[in-house]
Amino acid sequence: MSHVAQMQSPPAEAADRPGFDRLWHPRGQLCAVCLSRTRGFGWFDPNKPRGKRTYRWFCSLQCQSAFTRKAKKGLKMAEITEEEAMAMPAVMRAVGRKLDDIGWDRTFADLTEYQMHALLVVAIDAFRHEMYEINAEFGGGVPF
Repeated sequence: MSHVAQMQSPPAEAADRPGFDRLWHPRGQLCAVCLSRTRGFGWFDPNKPRGKRTYRWFCSLQCQSAFTRKAKKGLKMAEITEEEAMAMPAVMRAVGRKLDDIGWDRTFADLTEYQMHALLVVAIDAFRHEMYEINAEFGGGVPF
């Protein structure tokens, strides 16, 4: 039995990909659709050569498919979609109810950390719930 540490040889460059191979998962990236942490679902533009490809990363297959559907229509993810515009009134109603509890006479600078946190949670939860309801009408699947 040998007690010599076995060390792996450094990886050789592949003939079709000279240089360093990127790691398969970009740590610290956010989902291109919902901005949550990525979990290994990726996309790249296969029509461009390797060094000039555009890469996108996603948190789930649902976000990946939503991005693909919008990309096929030529839409960008940063634009407010029709569904998001339809969700805005529900979010405003939910935030308005929370501001009734807090008090309309206060500015955002006067809110405590707890009150600001509660206001943001209400807005995000209302938006996600409304987007889920709207997407359920159109075939759904996107995790909002």
